[in-house]
Amino acid sequence: MSLKNLPTVLLVEDSPDEIDFARRALTKSGIAHRLVVAEHGDRAWALLSGEECESEHACPLRPALVLLDLNIPGMSGQDLLARIKSDAELATIPVVILSTSRHRLDIESCYRAHANSYHYKSDDLAEYQATARQVVEYWLAAVVPPIATTETTISA
Repeated sequence: MSLKNLPTVLLVEDSPDEIDFARRALTKSGIAHRLVVAEHGDRAWALLSGEECESEHACPLRPALVLLDLNIPGMSGQDLLARIKSDAELATIPVVILSTSRHRLDIESCYRAHANSYHYKSDDLAEYQATARQVVEYWLAAVVPPIATTETTISA
């Protein structure tokens, strides 16, 4: 299977260590995927909106999953989440928050903005990787993704 046919995971994260942790966790999941990293919210939005394109891939970017840190430079994670979920073309993309924040207001705000789930990032590499691997396995292998509107549905 070519890289362009693999499900894409958009990781929005500015920490090089956390990017490396996520890369390792996704590789260990055993699920074929393509990882695209945006190190700030503005770049993530540019990729999703089509203002900026990945060199060899479709534009705009339509990932199967967005892994989003809240504390990122430029457009904040919460602002990016709100933009994604308020855009008719992007709203069905699962957005999973991976954050060090344990503040109740951050968590509630993300769910009010329609985050699909919220997970704490651990400082422990093994715990972080286990969480990221579970999230990716769930969203890329266990659930049925949104079906394109051009496909027909079968009624029971």
